[in-house]
Amino acid sequence: MKTLAKLPVTIVTGFLGSGKTTLLRHMLDNAQGRRIAVIVNEFGELGIDGEILKQCSIGCTEEEANGRVYELANGCLCCTVQEEFFPVMRELVARRGDLDHILIETSGLALPKPLVQAFQWPEIRSACTVDAVITVVDSPAVAAGTFAAFPDQVDAQRKLDPNLDHESPLHELFADQLASADLVILNKSDLISAEDLARVRLEVAEELPPAVKIIEASSGRLPLDVLIGLGAGSEEHIDARHSHHDHHHEGEDDHDHDAFDSISIDLPQADEALLLGALNQLVVQHGILRVKGFAAIPNKPMRLLIQGVGTRFDKHFDRAWGADEPRVTRLVLIGQELDAAGLEAQLRAALSV
Repeated sequence: MKTLAKLPVTIVTGFLGSGKTTLLRHMLDNAQGRRIAVIVNEFGELGIDGEILKQCSIGCTEEEANGRVYELANGCLCCTVQEEFFPVMRELVARRGDLDHILIETSGLALPKPLVQAFQWPEIRSACTVDAVITVVDSPAVAAGTFAAFPDQVDAQRKLDPNLDHESPLHELFADQLASADLVILNKSDLISAEDLARVRLEVAEELPPAVKIIEASSGRLPLDVLIGLGAGSEEHIDARHSHHDHHHEGEDDHDHDAFDSISIDLPQADEALLLGALNQLVVQHGILRVKGFAAIPNKPMRLLIQGVGTRFDKHFDRAWGADEPRVTRLVLIGQELDAAGLEAQLRAALSV
């Protein structure tokens, strides 16, 4: 009986808005016949990124696309690996003769090290190997010193007080994502000057072992051969990679990223300009890091997909509404100490003008 080779797995990590989903879409669009399964882990109640990935034109039917995208939506992978990740991987292992590769997109708030360590479990280790951990860096945000595209207002206040710890939780998470990396992508390199990009490269390199390669990209557009087939075997050496959060998985219950909230809001159909204006106001007033979701616009037959990082919003009509599909607006807001009821009330008031 022929022994199957270990199934290679690429883990894509990076902070909010760094471009992970865009990179995955690019990889799927350029799969060149490779049979790829995708696990999407989204922080929040809605798998918005899963919805985006299912729109990829990768030469398969909608049923096949739905069958190959697994969404783990109950928080970050470092917290849910035993409950959700293991059953999904066991199913994929059972089908590994039909697969060439697995891609995993972590939440922007997830810690990659515990996920890589999960590949040391005997049932997974015998069938899979981590081909590489790819960390996607938002180059303009790092150049601005915010790491995410919108500054954390709580952390900014902390830095103004000389009596408080000046180490940013965002910086610690950013450093931990780099600590697990086998390849780092300086994304959005076209949006900053050559001088700033060189400074970002130096800052990132300080967090990395010399063997880890750093490459630049615009919208994640890189040859697939650069992204897969690295053969890093990350699970073999991940224990030696130091991270700020190692002690959190040695019996302690606290997680630094517990400070982040993810809330889901359902709204009726909304005027596009009013909705975007109201969301921009919410971001400014409440320090919201990320907005994603879709909107029902009156008299428009297609759904408006919305993705916002700070006050920068991208939007486009992604698909037509289904005949029996309720035309609702569904949004996920990610930030710190968010008042779900207050934010929903503010949005509804702004849309009723």
